[in-house]
Amino acid sequence: MVDLDERFRAEVAALTAGPRRSSDEPVVPGSAITGAVCLEVFESQATSRQLDLAARRLGAARRGYYSIGSSGHEGNAALGVALRTTDPALLHYRSGAFFVQRTRQVPGLDPIRNVLLGVVAAAADPISGGRHKVFGSKQAGIIPQTSTIASHLPRAVGLGFAIDRAARLGVPSEWPSDAVVLCSFGDASANHSTATGAINSAIHTARQGVPMPILFLCEDNGIGISVPTPTDWIRQAYGSRPGLEYFDADGSDLLDALTTATAAAAWVREHRRPAFLRLRTVRLMGHAGSDVEAAYRKPADIAADLLRDPVTATARLLVTAGIATPAEVLDRYADIIHRVTTMAELVAGEPKLTSASAVLAPLAPAHPEQVRADVLRAAPSQTREPSGSPLSASTTQTGATNNASNRDTGTASTASLAEADARRSSAPALNSVTGDPMTLAQSINSTLAQLLTRDTDVLVFGEDVGRKGGVYGVTKGLHKQFGRRRVFDTLLDEQSVLGTALGSALAGFVPIPEIQYLAYVHNAIDQLRGEAATLQFFSHGLYRNPMVVRIAGYAYQKGFGGHFHNDNSIAALRDIPGLVIASPARADDAAALLRTCVSAARIDGRVCLYLEPIALYHTRDLHEPGDNAWLATPSDTHVDIGRARVYGDGADLTIVTFANGVPMSLRVARRLADRGIQTRVLDLRWLSPLPLDDILHHARATGRVLIADETRHSGGVSESVCTALIDAGFEGRIARVTSDDSFIPLGPAADTVLLDETKIETAAGKLLAE
Repeated sequence: MVDLDERFRAEVAALTAGPRRSSDEPVVPGSAITGAVCLEVFESQATSRQLDLAARRLGAARRGYYSIGSSGHEGNAALGVALRTTDPALLHYRSGAFFVQRTRQVPGLDPIRNVLLGVVAAAADPISGGRHKVFGSKQAGIIPQTSTIASHLPRAVGLGFAIDRAARLGVPSEWPSDAVVLCSFGDASANHSTATGAINSAIHTARQGVPMPILFLCEDNGIGISVPTPTDWIRQAYGSRPGLEYFDADGSDLLDALTTATAAAAWVREHRRPAFLRLRTVRLMGHAGSDVEAAYRKPADIAADLLRDPVTATARLLVTAGIATPAEVLDRYADIIHRVTTMAELVAGEPKLTSASAVLAPLAPAHPEQVRADVLRAAPSQTREPSGSPLSASTTQTGATNNASNRDTGTASTASLAEADARRSSAPALNSVTGDPMTLAQSINSTLAQLLTRDTDVLVFGEDVGRKGGVYGVTKGLHKQFGRRRVFDTLLDEQSVLGTALGSALAGFVPIPEIQYLAYVHNAIDQLRGEAATLQFFSHGLYRNPMVVRIAGYAYQKGFGGHFHNDNSIAALRDIPGLVIASPARADDAAALLRTCVSAARIDGRVCLYLEPIALYHTRDLHEPGDNAWLATPSDTHVDIGRARVYGDGADLTIVTFANGVPMSLRVARRLADRGIQTRVLDLRWLSPLPLDDILHHARATGRVLIADETRHSGGVSESVCTALIDAGFEGRIARVTSDDSFIPLGPAADTVLLDETKIETAAGKLLAE
């Protein structure tokens, strides 16, 4: 710590000043870089350096909690000059000098106070509210990132895509139509599959003629924690990629950095295509506060980096170019030290977050009345007929007898169920119907069409979603009806799909991406866990990720399968804080839940997963072939997040289930009714948050609960339901029946490990006999 200061002072004091020049005079003849610009950048660089040192001192005194610094990377301040404050920036954790330079340009912002409030985890931190030290500022257009492995790159690419898309579609956005997205990361992160995939996605998108105004900034210091990056690796990997304009600059040479950064930013702004800027930097003081780089680096290498200190290099330029004398530079430096150390003392005692409720406040905001109003909001044309949907069902006599079929099983009719549920939730009864009885897939297609018609901010996209209409035809016709700017195909890369959603959400859209199969979402789960779910939390709600991710999932596909196409594991999704997971089993619920998810995303910025049971997509019958008893008529209704649906009012047994388990349980309930056992079937509909009040209400109504869970025995939904009942003090009997802890094999062997009706009925009989 002290060594850097001492070295700086000694080197500057030994300099000989060049002929004095005006601060308005170009440093290089013909250049736009004046002495005033160089002085400003020096202030930002030296401020960033002193913030690093202050963070280490606070940490050593146990008054600070974060000390991964930017020392050696201060050349990135040049990008703060080259770009506008309206250009969105997603930053590497060593882009501190850029943050200082950018925020100094916005009236009312104090980068010193803002950074230090984050270091000490103060509740007054204007970006995270004391939840994490991040570089972020709503006023300065800096979107906070917590990633260290380039997981923010897909989001940045999505934002680059969406800026132009918003302008063309007339969707209000906080970013101007000529904005450039800056995304910075380290040389080690440049090798991560997320980075390579995102950069490939940007190039591929631009190759299709779609604007992609993004500047990738690789801050190359030659080492990732302790693993060296070959000297010329970044240039070899990215310097000759077709479709990617390449720039290279020395981050320790201010004139080179400013000239090249300005050229790169101007090129992207003009051409609306991706560019890559390698900024050669050094890493001073190790990786982080606890890192002792002498354990893995040669003394000569550490000494060589010290000779390339960018702060000292900029001071040398100021003196030798006649912009300032050594004494003037040292006076400025001393003033910066004073301001930083004074502020560090002031913020060290700032109050911290002291309650769970305060920590959780931005995680899952809920305004159910506003969500309800948005769901029920009429389209400008007041037209909600689904006749334009290519999957609309035709009117059939058997479909019209759907409610009677339900009554025959001893369960309530669709209408009476809706009315009873509405009474219990104090919600209005179902609104006017939108057409004929439909399958689950038809209902989703129809609802998407209505949402696209009503809401200009909705986008639908994913692999095979456009021309093909989805693997199962669920989005059939939407591409033709609404055009390629609203419904479109993406790369075969789940990280890019979700990154497009994350970025377009920041540009004013409510994206509805599709992940083709449940198993495939695990290829990109960090885009949900580490990016989507955290943004609202770590930005104190200033930035949000409104999105509804449609995922085709679960098992029970006959004649087609293997574990990737019949995956029944959602444990990794259910433990992501703030995530909403909806899972409809039937056409009417499919429409209602999808509308609620879209409105919750728009109103509260919620990240919603919409899990669609593949095996029920085209199911028409419930009990006998041709009964059409699983068709249902979608309506413009609203279903509160966390409200279940009950079939029947039996007093002997409550079966709690969801998705494929619902029709299976209803068939079991019919057979139990033939034996005089009256059962009610509770469809959870929401897997996160669980409908706890409804579970408890219907459990107490019968005193016996059987959880029929098609997910795995370990880590499945049933574990949480059991725990919820026990925590609530339920004193009745509880049992569960699940699928096995197994991947799902191909063909008939799948039946040996999956939940089925026989297992449900056997478990019910055992529970009733106890």
